[in-house]
Amino acid sequence: MRKTGSLEGKTVVVTGKLNYFTRNQAHDRIRELGGIPKNSISQNTDCLICGTKAGNKLAKAQSFGVKIISEKEFLAIQKTA
Repeated sequence: MRKTGSLEGKTVVVTGKLNYFTRNQAHDRIRELGGIPKNSISQNTDCLICGTKAGNKLAKAQSFGVKIISEKEFLAIQKTA
C-alpha cells in the first residue's frame, strides 16, 4: 500500500530562512508528502511554508489568501496510510 501525504496534490511554496531544512530538502519533503513544490506564489498556490526573514512571497501569499504555516508546523505534517 502506497503512503500518501496530507499535502497530496497541493502546490506549496517555501520562503524565508529555514532552520531545519535546506531549500532542496524542504522541496524533497513536500514531494514525499504528495505536494508539488513551486518557487513563486500565485493564486493557485495552496500553502506557503514561512521561515524567518520572509519577504515579498509572504506579502503576496497574504494578498491571495494562501494558507501560511511555519517551519515547525511543516515538520509536524506526517504521511498517512
